[in-house]
Amino acid sequence: MNHRATETQRINGVTEKIIGAAKEVHRALGPGLLESAYLACLVFELTQSGLNCRSEISIPVRYKDVRLDCGYRADLIVEDLVIVELKAVERLLPVHDAQLITYLKITGLPLGLLLNFNVPLLKDGIRRLVNPSVTL
Repeated sequence: MNHRATETQRINGVTEKIIGAAKEVHRALGPGLLESAYLACLVFELTQSGLNCRSEISIPVRYKDVRLDCGYRADLIVEDLVIVELKAVERLLPVHDAQLITYLKITGLPLGLLLNFNVPLLKDGIRRLVNPSVTL
């Protein structure tokens, strides 16, 4: 098996674990809470499952070879592979996709998950976005 196939399998495995943990959190809490509550619970679940995750990670912008801290923060980065952006909104909008795609481009990470917890069924609030600059 080649390296790319192995890396893709690893990314897919991590993604499955993240979605499973998010479903567990949503099943326990339901919709209607603030993003911060879902984030804390998701970090707990992911850590319990043995995944390395970092929350509220600063994402600097590079402009003309200068690194600028513009206040962008990724909700979660899991296993240094997947960015997870949490929302608790009525519905996901194109601007949410654009935000995550931008984070993927800036960080060079291959995959992002957009999770909206303010839905009756979490499966209706999940978007999986691939970094257009990375070949999986």
